[in-house]
Formats: sequence, C-alpha cells, structure tokens
Amino acid sequence: MKNLIIALLFISALVLVNCKKENSERFNLLTGSIWVSDSLLADGQDASGPGGFLEKFKGEAHFNTDGKGVFGVYTGTWTLIKDDTEIIIKADSLAFPLTTEIVELSKISLKITTSVPNKVNPSQNVAIRMTFKAK
Repeated sequence: MKNLIIALLFISALVLVNCKKENSERFNLLTGSIWVSDSLLADGQDASGPGGFLEKFKGEAHFNTDGKGVFGVYTGTWTLIKDDTEIIIKADSLAFPLTTEIVELSKISLKITTSVPNKVNPSQNVAIRMTFKAK
C-alpha cells in the first residue's frame, strides 16, 4: 500500500510537470523585446506630438511575461486573446480597455490597429495604427 501511494504521488508529479502550458510564439515575441514607438497614427495623421491623440503612448512598451506592462506613460496589464491575434491593454488611467488587432509581429516589428470613439464626435470612431520597433 505504501508503494502504491508513493507511485501515485510520483506519477501525479510527472503529470503536473508535463502539463505546464507552453507559451505561444506570439507571446514569446511580444515579451522578448522592449518596443519603441515608431509611428502613432490617428485617422492616418501623426498623433504622437505634443497634445496629440496618442502622445501618451509615445516611447517604450514593455509586455512583461506576468501580464503586466508599461505602454508609453501608462502602466497596466495586457492579455492576448482570439488565438493570439489581439491584445487587450488595461490601465487605470485609460478610459476603457484598449482592444487592438495584431497586424504584424516579428522579432523586430510590432504593428497594431484599433478604433476608438472620437472625443469630439462620439458617434464616429478614430482609426488608430501604432507601429513599434524592437529596442
């Protein structure tokens, strides 16, 4: 009986070790670099300058493996969803969670798009395109 219990514990430990979920390729690419903003566009226009719509996203983006991150001046959390094709970014200082589509992700390039309500005319959306280069 004692040997049976030891064998079951051993098998359980092996199963737990082998069941550890592997991170996806996109997760590893996203967390493997510090990303530096290259282009921040709102409706096709540069929105990264002083007072610009995306000014606060300018700078570095860090997607940490624990789901926390820094996105320009924002600090918050991030999650990959929809088979790793979208990123949700949440931060207390953002009015709402930002859901973005990953257009391109490689070792050297990250391009994401989304649309958000226009502050001036809430019935219209602003098309956002953000591109980053690996640091």
